[in-house]
Amino acid sequence: MPALIANTMSMTSRTPVKAGFFVVGAQKSGTTALDDYLRQHPEICMASRKEVHFFDNDYLFAGGHRDYSAYHSFFNPQPPQRICGETTPSYMYWLTAPMRIWEYNPEARLILILRNPIERAYSHWNMKKQLGIDPRSFWQALHSEQAQFRKSLPRQNKQFAYIDRGFYSEQVRRLRYYFPESNMLILKYEELREQPKALLDKIWRFLGLSGLNGIEPIIRRANPYDAPMTVRERDHLMWIFEYEIRQLERMLGWDCSDWLE
Repeated sequence: MPALIANTMSMTSRTPVKAGFFVVGAQKSGTTALDDYLRQHPEICMASRKEVHFFDNDYLFAGGHRDYSAYHSFFNPQPPQRICGETTPSYMYWLTAPMRIWEYNPEARLILILRNPIERAYSHWNMKKQLGIDPRSFWQALHSEQAQFRKSLPRQNKQFAYIDRGFYSEQVRRLRYYFPESNMLILKYEELREQPKALLDKIWRFLGLSGLNGIEPIIRRANPYDAPMTVRERDHLMWIFEYEIRQLERMLGWDCSDWLE
């Protein structure tokens, strides 16, 4: 029996079942579609909502306090479900989330899905713009990000980290400090978009679950952008992220040349 499954408590017990895996990011990289796919597997109990935001909530951990009862209320596993998990993309980015997840379950499995950070940044900004949270132009938002961060100190700024969230290598290293590579599955956004069945087969094997046929395809139509990214904006982000992308290639053994086209 896989260690991950063995570490979950009996589904018939009154004791809450401990979450055994987490989709930790990256934001705007297909995590909503992935969450929907995971909910189709009969052996998985996903949290009652996507983005629980427990381990990136500093208030809940103030003074070293840890009370998991509210967190466990998001899970209600029923046979044949035998593993619980949740999707909160900010866990990958939030500085203290990896440590908190490790303290909660040091044998947890982590799933990451990474998207071209240039495209991710533009998608992130478009979401905030369409929600009425950020009225600035993309160009203005990029050039004021550091000033925005300074205003938020000493806290991290989740809302407007269009560039900062794209430095994946640092986030992966932070996760690897707490979890062995064998407990981490790192996927590319293009795999989910172009070969979802093959990607899901990787996930089932990673979680020690049976294979699954007949998965319903997830077709999500994102809100269209008002306008495409300009050449100036793309060139600016290419200048920022080229070294980061090359570093990620070396770290993960990937070919990300299409991200630099």
